[in-house]
Amino acid sequence: MALIKHGRLVEDIWHDTDDLADAQALAPLGPVIVSLETWQQHRDTILALGGVIGLRLAPGQTPDLVAADIHRFELITLEFAKFTDGRAYSLARLLRERHGFKGELRAVGQVLRDQLTFMLRCGFDSFSVDTQRHAQAILDTTAAFAHWYQPALDGGTTIPALRRRTLEGPGYTAPATASCAANWAY
Repeated sequence: MALIKHGRLVEDIWHDTDDLADAQALAPLGPVIVSLETWQQHRDTILALGGVIGLRLAPGQTPDLVAADIHRFELITLEFAKFTDGRAYSLARLLRERHGFKGELRAVGQVLRDQLTFMLRCGFDSFSVDTQRHAQAILDTTAAFAHWYQPALDGGTTIPALRRRTLEGPGYTAPATASCAANWAY
């Protein structure tokens, strides 16, 4: 597996587990990612470990289920089980906008080059991919687009805003416009 974070290949320091015993054994070694089920069943024990905690949400598991604990996670992974399943896009937006999640948001599973720009726009900042070759293709994609039509979470410049800045350069005066109704013949 290869990990892309903020547009470059990095080493993955996280240990992913579904078992509380593994979480207890791995906690001294570094950050641990647990499933939602493990978190719900062993929340207090995991918190007592005192390590850095990440959460894995499967498709269909909403952030509302852990809303009160969102601030406890340094990382949340969202799974793309199939390339046709877009629920993780919505979950990413909910995490960033509704729940104010500021940590690392990682896409795992079917992370495809064609969908990467949409993932970036929804708030993902890291991607776990199957091979180094696939990772390089994805890295090449991140630089392909610089401007967008719609505003999104990544703060990219929108094409309408860019056009307005170009047109409204030094000395620009906005034309006087009549009301919309005056321009229509009824």
